[in-house]
Amino acid sequence: MRVDESGVEAEVGVGPWEGAWPDDPRLDPDLLRDGDRRNVVDAYRYWSMEAIVADLDTRRHPFHVVVENWQHDHNIGSIVRSANAFLAAEVHVVGRRRWNRRGAMVTDRYQHVRHHAAVEDLIAWSRESRVPLIAIDNVEGSRPIERAELPRECALVFGQEGPGLSGELLDAADAVLAITQFGSTRSINVGAAAAVAMHAWVAQHAVIPGAPSPICGV
Repeated sequence: MRVDESGVEAEVGVGPWEGAWPDDPRLDPDLLRDGDRRNVVDAYRYWSMEAIVADLDTRRHPFHVVVENWQHDHNIGSIVRSANAFLAAEVHVVGRRRWNRRGAMVTDRYQHVRHHAAVEDLIAWSRESRVPLIAIDNVEGSRPIERAELPRECALVFGQEGPGLSGELLDAADAVLAITQFGSTRSINVGAAAAVAMHAWVAQHAVIPGAPSPICGV
């Protein structure tokens, strides 16, 4: 359910399919019969989850998102949701395997999530895959993300809410960038920071329908 401008609750999605059922293997018979109220864009209405993931896999962006999870950070769910919205290749969770999925709003079903038990495991993956680690933290020596040219293929790395990135990951990073702030607060929520950083990548590299080519190429 959602609330419209008049304050009245309105159902999201579509009801049962009307008329002859379409002959399309991507469509889910149960959704056709019962309706589709999922949190998906209209283009994916009635599609099975497997069909949606397969379609997303044909056009995922080559950036990854990494988040440390040593204290069961409750922001990981919202980071996964943003990664799905911006179509990241993968989300990498370093540390504890379990994380609070509530904030993901079920988007973790459509987003690839990989676990690394320790920082050294992530570093090994980065070196083997040749994907540079771009740390996002407002520490001394960081450069403004607004003035940086992000690699097309990279991993945006975020730390815990509060303590930020571990020293081990900061030392391993190929670059350290920070989101410029103008108010009195020392830092912004890590979930918000991740969304800002992902959109910075999108602004530089993603193909926007109906818009000129991105600044830094496709």
